[in-house]
Amino acid sequence: MYQRKLEKDIRCPLEYGMELFGGKWNSRIICVLATLGTLRYSELRREMGNITDAVLAATLKELIAGGMVERKSYDEIPPRVEYSLTEKGASVVPILQSICQWAGVFYKEEEDTPMVQCQKCDHR
Repeated sequence: MYQRKLEKDIRCPLEYGMELFGGKWNSRIICVLATLGTLRYSELRREMGNITDAVLAATLKELIAGGMVERKSYDEIPPRVEYSLTEKGASVVPILQSICQWAGVFYKEEEDTPMVQCQKCDHR
């Protein structure tokens, strides 16, 4: 399991926010759950596309620890676990949508393939 070499050094609210919803996968998971609601692990994995199981599991643990995502397990056979956004997680969605809109305006096309607004960010 990955362990940080240095302790977290959060000095401002922006760093705290980026710690919770920044990074490659955190914001994508938040957007998927915001769009589709409560999902089982396999459904979330399918929606995420090219994420590995190890990375998805680790990222979900981080989001749960940060209070952004809720994990609910049911005492059934076979076991059922569902993930959904908390109130704190849902409150980030407008911020992520604003970032998407900003990036759409200022992203410089460096390749032949244009950047397209994903459906998960475009739920106004």
